[in-house]
This record gives sequence, structure tokens and C-alpha cells, in this order.
Amino acid sequence: MVQTIPAGKLKLPELMQRFKLERSDDAHFFQEWQTDLPELGQEEQQELDEIKATYRHLSIYPLLEAVVKVVVLSPLLKLAGFYRAPFYLAAEQGISITSEDDGVIVQGRIDLLVFQPPFWVTVVEAKQLDYSIEAGIPQLLAYMLDSPNENQPTFGFITNGITFRFVKMVTQPVPRYELSDLFAIDRQDDLYQVLRILKRLAQLVPQQDSGNSNGLRNGVSN
Repeated sequence: MVQTIPAGKLKLPELMQRFKLERSDDAHFFQEWQTDLPELGQEEQQELDEIKATYRHLSIYPLLEAVVKVVVLSPLLKLAGFYRAPFYLAAEQGISITSEDDGVIVQGRIDLLVFQPPFWVTVVEAKQLDYSIEAGIPQLLAYMLDSPNENQPTFGFITNGITFRFVKMVTQPVPRYELSDLFAIDRQDDLYQVLRILKRLAQLVPQQDSGNSNGLRNGVSN
């Protein structure tokens, strides 16, 4: 009997075992978040300062995922250029990956999708996960495993509005991934660094072979 597992319920050891996913031990595997980062203009820095100030004001009360998207994520993606060509927006897209060994199907639904080219974004609801994004990493990795473009690396971004982390994955010859350092909205200039990395990845992604635009995904997940 085929077993279906919601992507949000997956634990990292289970995901790694079922899909033979490995974490890279190569120091050069994910240098895109560290090198050749673009500088920010004064207006961009001012907008980031405004995002931080708005977040601090609203975070007196627990923030739901929808508020985090409006206050933090959406402005960041806009500043990074993900609302302009060659990126496109869609909504309500599902993913499904199957383990070859035991036929287990992992399913999830992305409520905001930016496709062509592939870049995945996951938002963790801070209230439910005690402000930790670690519990959302297996879900993001599961979505990235669903990318149909097996010949190019895939990049991901996970946030709960307080902390931020980037992910890189390749699926050939075996699925491998690595994480960036952890950034925090209240830590000095971390938000500036987050935008610089987003802008860098936005520059890199269009250079990849876009292939079939219907299958290239940038998702914000529940």
C-alpha cells in the first residue's frame, strides 16, 4: 500500500533516508551566498531599515505567517528583483515526490509560486514553531527535490521573519544540499546581507537553462 506523507510532517533523518539525500561536506559547494555579492544603495538600505522598524513594532504580538509575508518577505523579494522578468508569479501549486525504494509519496502545497527560473522560498509560522526555522528545513528540501531540472543547482530561502537561511541543492549524481549561515533581523547588518544574497541569487538563476517554465518553481509554503 502506498503511503502519503505531508511535506510539513517530514523529519530530516526520514527525508535523507527515503530519498538518499546527503549534506555536502565540500567547503566550496555553496559559495554563492559568500562571494561576488552586490553592494546596496542608500535607498535600499533605508527601505531595509524601514522593514526592520515595522517588524519590531508589530512583533510585540505573535506574528502569523501571513503578516510575515506582507511585512518582511514580500518587500525583500521585491527589492531583490523577483517581481520582475524573468520571474513570474502563480498561486496554489502542489508538489509530489516519490521514494523509489518504498513508494512513499510526499505531498505539499505552495500557496505562492514564482516559476521560471527555479528558486524556492519557505515561510515558517513563527508562532507555531517557537521562532525556529530548523523545523521547516525538511519541508523546503522536499520541495526542492521536486525540481524537474536535474542538471542545474536549485537555491532556496527559508525565513520566519526573524531569522533567515539559504539552501543549495543538486540532485545529480545523488541529491546533496548545504546551508548558509543563520541571519537574524535584529543582528547588526544581517538584513542587508540577506538582501545582498537574494540579489546575487537572482542574478545567478536566470543564467541557468530555464527549460519548461511550468516546472520551474519558487514557492512560499505553509
